Amino acid sequence: MPPATTSTRRHFITQAAAASLVTAAAATLPAAARAAAPFARAQGPGVYRYNLGGFELTALYDGIWYSPIDDGFVRNAGARAVNRALTGAFLKPNILPISITALLVNTGSKLVLIDTGSAGQITDTAGFMNANLAAAGIKPEDVDVVVISHFHPDHINGIKTKDGDKVFTRAEIMVPEPEWKFWMDEANLSRTTSTVHKYFLNAARIFKDIAGEVHRFRPGAELLPGIVSIPAYGHTPGHTAFALHSDGRSMLVMSDTVRNPYLFARHPDWQPTFDMDGALAVKTRRRMLDRASADRMLVSAYHFPFPACGHMVRAGRGYELVPVMWSPLP
Repeated sequence: MPPATTSTRRHFITQAAAASLVTAAAATLPAAARAAAPFARAQGPGVYRYNLGGFELTALYDGIWYSPIDDGFVRNAGARAVNRALTGAFLKPNILPISITALLVNTGSKLVLIDTGSAGQITDTAGFMNANLAAAGIKPEDVDVVVISHFHPDHINGIKTKDGDKVFTRAEIMVPEPEWKFWMDEANLSRTTSTVHKYFLNAARIFKDIAGEVHRFRPGAELLPGIVSIPAYGHTPGHTAFALHSDGRSMLVMSDTVRNPYLFARHPDWQPTFDMDGALAVKTRRRMLDRASADRMLVSAYHFPFPACGHMVRAGRGYELVPVMWSPLP
């Protein structure tokens, strides 16, 4: 038997010769056959389906909104601390990427959309929810109920087109009563300035001419079988979360209670400027995170990274998001 080194050398020479033949053959191919594939320059549809008992849930990606960060971004933490948290999560400093994901709940008898995206009326990097709804095989007129968590533009603007036409033409619209009372009060409008003033005007644009069609509910009420509203005040005066229950399984839809997991779950006591009542928002956030982690509930949050669902676990003085693992429907 020849030495092992001879066999190894012969094998290498054979491989090298074969590679040379392949290279030579490739050189004789027409240029089109050898051309590199063009860059796609776009993602595929932002749709993710998963089950909760007998419910089928569909996460619908609307896009992303980039919010600059300065020293006043978090009332009780400076920009340095915030940037340290961002870079610790492998994100760029000085800007917060705010992902937007609406949730469609098929209860078996109703199609329920929780929040409606931005409709491209805030930034050109968001406004893709309706396209993703179509990619999921759903027409806007198929939606039976639209449930709103609060009246910030990225949650309500999808109710209408830029021209003011209703998008979900057959849907009942349900909104939190205290949210309606605050944002539709012209006396409150007169006391505001800047961004909040614009939010008041936007809420009037969306709701004023359809006020008679909008059902106002008291947070804490069951809206539909298996969908219960939860008071989650602080982010806005009537901000509402939701609990979904089906066949012994439960899920907490946190809305904007935790705006970003790497900032406000890891640092739940931080008070960002977009929480209108910072102290109350902290109490709500801690209560909800405590419940989710203790009960090991699946959670969804409107601004978590797509598909915006997972579990929350305690980590020191804060909490960590454990994202769901992408999987086919069972």
